Amino acid sequence: MKKLIVIAFSISYAVSANAESHKAEEVVQLLEYCEPDVERLCPGVPYGDGAVKACLEKHEKEISVGCAEALKKLKK
Repeated sequence: MKKLIVIAFSISYAVSANAESHKAEEVVQLLEYCEPDVERLCPGVPYGDGAVKACLEKHEKEISVGCAEALKKLKK
């Protein structure tokens, strides 16, 4: 959980600096809903450079429903 908080803060800071604040919330939701999927499907993939999102998109048929919905919101 501590890892999730640190990652969420880092990404939300980067996103809020470059986009609307609701995008930051979507990224936090992505991390919240996708943490188990990231650990299972994308171990060792670095955070913060879009690699996690790309990994999840690559495994779109294997991710959970909640993660898929959070990822879909980021594409809008």
